[in-house]
Formats: sequence, C-alpha cells, structure tokens
Amino acid sequence: MEERLHYLFQCYIENACTEKELEEFLGLIQRAEHDEEIRQLVKDVYHNLLNSPSGITHVNELGRLVLSEPEWTLAPQAPVQEKKKSRGAWVSIAAAVLIFASIFWLFQNKINDQSSVTLSSLTKKITNRSEFKYLLLEDSTEVWLNAASSLEFPDHFSEKKREVVLSGEAYFDVKHADKIPFIIKTGDVSTMVLGTAFNIKAYPGQKSIVVSVSRGKVKVARQDGWSTTLIEGQQVKLGASKEEVQEKNIPSTEVAAWQKGNIVFDDQVLQDIIDDLERTYNAEIRLKDDSIRDLRISTSFKREIGVVQALQVLCKLTDLRLREEQGVYMIY
Repeated sequence: MEERLHYLFQCYIENACTEKELEEFLGLIQRAEHDEEIRQLVKDVYHNLLNSPSGITHVNELGRLVLSEPEWTLAPQAPVQEKKKSRGAWVSIAAAVLIFASIFWLFQNKINDQSSVTLSSLTKKITNRSEFKYLLLEDSTEVWLNAASSLEFPDHFSEKKREVVLSGEAYFDVKHADKIPFIIKTGDVSTMVLGTAFNIKAYPGQKSIVVSVSRGKVKVARQDGWSTTLIEGQQVKLGASKEEVQEKNIPSTEVAAWQKGNIVFDDQVLQDIIDDLERTYNAEIRLKDDSIRDLRISTSFKREIGVVQALQVLCKLTDLRLREEQGVYMIY
C-alpha cells in the first residue's frame, strides 16, 4: 500500500492522475493510517522547492511558502532560448508549488476536522485504587467509574457521534439519541450504542475485555473485523484472538454488581480475582506459588466485608492459607 501511495502522490504532483486515481489518492489522504507517509511526502516536496534556484521560492515571516517570480537580468548577448528555458523552469516550479499547496490544504483540513471532534476540550477523569466516581456527561449520559480506571471524553460531543475512551471498568447508562451513536474505545475494541445501560471491564494487563448488557442493545466490534450484538442479560468476553470469544447469558443483577457494593466472580482465575481485590481495597496481595494463579473460582460477597475477610473466603474455597507480612497479604 505504501508503494501505491507513493505512485499516486507522484501522479498528483505531475498532474497526471486519471479520475479514478485522483479519487483513490484523495481517499487515502482521508484515512488516518497513512498520515505519517503523507506528511513525509509533503515534507520532501517542500524541501525540494526550498533547494530550487534562489528568487523562485522563499518562506516568509509567517512560515508560509511564497512563490516569487525571478528577475532575469540577461546580458545583450544572452541567447533567447536560455531566457525561455529559465522561464519554463519557473513555470514548472510554480505549478509544483500550487499542487503542493493544494495537498497541504487537503491534509490540513483533514487534521482540523479531526481535532474539532476528538481533540478539542478533552477531559480525563481518573480514579485511584478503592475510589469510585459518578460522572454526568454533556449529553446526560451517566457513568459510574470503578477503581483504578480512567475515562477520556470531549466537553462537547459532535453532531455525528459521541466517543469516549475507557481504561479500566465503568458502567454506562447512555442517553438515547437517534442517529448519534455513543462509542466507547477500549484498545482495539469498540462498543457502540444509541441508548442503553451496560458495563465494560477492560483493565490494562487484563487478558480479556468483558462487556455486559443490563438494558437495550449493544454492538461490540474489533479492528480485526470480528463483531457481535448483545441484548439485555448477555455478556461477551474477548481474548486476544478471534478464537478467544465467549458469549453467555447472565442475570441482570450481576451486570456491574460492583456499582451496588457487591463483588461477584463467575468462573474467574485466581490471579484476575486478586488483581480486582487489590484495586478495590487498595491492598497488596501476593500469590506465593505460581501454580495456583489459574485456579478458577465462582463466589460473591459484599465489598464492605473488607480485604481480610474477602481473602479468607477465597482461601476457604481453594484450601489455601493466608498470612500478612509487613502489610502484604500472602496466599500460599
């Protein structure tokens, strides 16, 4: 694809594009994955123009490329054809500058369009361990942010989409808006809705992303082309590949149980459970033996029981022991 981009760029510079090639080139400019290559190509044209004979181009005090017609001071004996050659070269460079300017304008417009939607007035809310936050977004969408999580969102959503970026876990009650989808980005996974209530768990380092729906309908998609639609009482757990996908039905009461002060683990490995308890209670917990990390456990309890009693429940279910060493809880 990079070779094709270079070919189309050269055709554009030489004003030799067919209608189809021009349409293809302009389409590539609009795609984010080619931003860096296009920037470099534009830079190359710019530097080539700067190295042209003096008097033809210069950069003014505003940093803009300016085309200046050179002065031809020819001696009486200078051949006429030399004058024509110089003027012809200047005309070619003038055309190149105009083409360069048009590419820069197209590319700059693209950047401006994107920044007005995704970069302007971006807010990031963060929770620490054992901290929980309630957020009310500009469109009246409600968000409950779990411990050790973050949510990035614009102060004002665009008229075409409402997009946020989540790291960690959050429960969303999205305000319905026809034709303006609400999109949550979590790594290479996108969750899109119009108006519904659901939970997303996507902590950094976690092997899977879990989406659970308590009301309405949710579309979950991944950059590799995989997608699915969930309705009330359904959950999907996504691993690193297409094959690592688990869909199942769950009680609606288990969706974002943490929001109601309950801690629920359904067939989860011990290491993931320990990670959750560390975030929930702001505690340091260690598994002394790596062989017990993948033990699978199903249990639930109230968050208010505290870290010690919660760990005692886990130890009772797995025939393990618990001890505290200088503020660190050891399971062995």
